[in-house]
Order: sequence, then structure tokens, then C-alpha cells
Amino acid sequence: MSVELNHTIVCATDREKSAEFLAGILGLRTDPVAGPFVPVRLANGVTLDYLQVERVTSQHYAFLVGEDDFDAAMARIEAAGVGYWADPFHERPGEVNGLHGGRGIYFEDPDGHNLELLTRGQPCA
Repeated sequence: MSVELNHTIVCATDREKSAEFLAGILGLRTDPVAGPFVPVRLANGVTLDYLQVERVTSQHYAFLVGEDDFDAAMARIEAAGVGYWADPFHERPGEVNGLHGGRGIYFEDPDGHNLELLTRGQPCA
């Protein structure tokens, strides 16, 4: 059997709010609550299981999307007034990067997790 990522836990101060935020940007829905988790299922079957905690340490999550999905997510980000950057250190606000022939942005979720959308399999920065 090959090794695959099945799920990861994403800590949030409001699990529903954070899971709905990500699902909304990506054009997905949350799965039903499973124990202490609100899952967001990705196309490859991996789930991000949102867990409610009192304090969050920011993490980085990158999502490889197709060109059309990138455009749709960008439209949702802009409509929601969510800030975005071309770089992981948030030094290039309102820009889209063009690394490796693709496009990419970074944005924050309600708890400050550094989320990335990228196309064409760019390596993470």
C-alpha cells in the first residue's frame, strides 16, 4: 500500500466559523460534525478536521487548484473583502504571484492560519 495523507487536524477558536470560511473560499461544503471535528473534505479524499481550542498557533496549508477554481476562489476572496498577498511573508499585498508558470496567493483564515492557493504544482515557498 502506498502512503497517503488521510486527514489533518486544524485548530480553531471557532471550528464552525473557520471550517465554513475555508469551505466557502474553496467552493466546498463542510461534512457533518464528527465527534469534536468539523471536516472539510478535499477532492482527493483528505479531510481537514477543524477542532475547537482556546488558543491557536498559526500553521500553513496549501491547496493545489485548477485555473478555473483559482479564478472562482479569487472572486470569492475579493467579494468577501479578504486580503491576500503574493508571498508567504505578506510583503506584496493585493498581488498574485506567477511562480513556475502558475499563479498563487496567500491569505489568512479567521485564526491567522496562512492559507495558500496555487496552480500548476508550484513548490511551496
